[in-house]
Amino acid sequence: MKSSATFAVLLESFFTQWLMKQRRASPHTIRSYRDTFHLLLQFTKQRLPKQPSQFELTEIDASLICAFLDEMEETRKISCRSRNVRLSAIRSFFHYAALEAPAQSAQIQRVLAIPNKKHTRNLINFLTRTEVEALLAAPDRKTWSGRRDHALLLVAVQTGLRLSELTGLQPKDLVLIGTGAHIRVIGKGRKERCTPLTKSTVAVLKAWMLEPAKADAQPVFPSAQGRRLSRDGVQYILSRHVERASSVSPTLKAKRISPHSLRHTAAMVLLQSGIDRAMIALWLGHESVETTQMYLHADLDMKEKLLSATVMPEGKPSRYRPGDELLAFLRSL
Repeated sequence: MKSSATFAVLLESFFTQWLMKQRRASPHTIRSYRDTFHLLLQFTKQRLPKQPSQFELTEIDASLICAFLDEMEETRKISCRSRNVRLSAIRSFFHYAALEAPAQSAQIQRVLAIPNKKHTRNLINFLTRTEVEALLAAPDRKTWSGRRDHALLLVAVQTGLRLSELTGLQPKDLVLIGTGAHIRVIGKGRKERCTPLTKSTVAVLKAWMLEPAKADAQPVFPSAQGRRLSRDGVQYILSRHVERASSVSPTLKAKRISPHSLRHTAAMVLLQSGIDRAMIALWLGHESVETTQMYLHADLDMKEKLLSATVMPEGKPSRYRPGDELLAFLRSL
């Protein structure tokens, strides 16, 4: 490709040739990148007196991208983590542009040098055993939706599936017969993995799969119309049952529970059972064992066990005592 190619030509080939054909990026990645560049083009259109299809690569420089990221934080109130996700998509495009437009290498290197913004890494949010039991008991299993919600929450807590993996489950992904009952999913990075199921989870799923289908080829956990549950739909289901479970387990009121919290809960159950970090990463489908490090930081019980097994220096309590008689008199009043 010639170095004089417009930004529009480069961006189109980045999506159609690089992401879709060569990298075979997942639909989630493509949608995330698409949203980033849609916002960037809208922002740039306000700065330049031309249409986005007429932009030149030289006009999308480091200063404009930094201004765009700052604008996202100020007006849309996105977090530092979301800012870094947007920057990652932009970097990916400019890595591609470096090969297609070498004449702009200096400008591209300045864009690639934009650093990620550091942010506070909060402790992960997970549920205790008591909270899990209260949550699983919350759905009314006398109704169709209650039986669905109970099965969905149980599978989420026991397997630690990602939300997209959970809502995308098809009946063909379930193996419920025999001693090796499991769920098969295609996870992040197009990695296929199998997650075994406990006997209680198998029993619940077998009963749930006997429910009449509301639509042809519907997912395992469908909406009332037989379609795939949305992210917001799952959050609504979870929030409703968390509110109900809070009357039994009041500690839930102080926690902000999301579908991903159930994945963290599954990981913490494994960690507290003494499972090695490498096996937890394998179970959850993590790219690196280091990703499971966050669960060690969040486990207060494990830290308390370390404290009880360690000889720490001891201090002695004392209180302030005035040395002057007048001060002593005033303190006694």
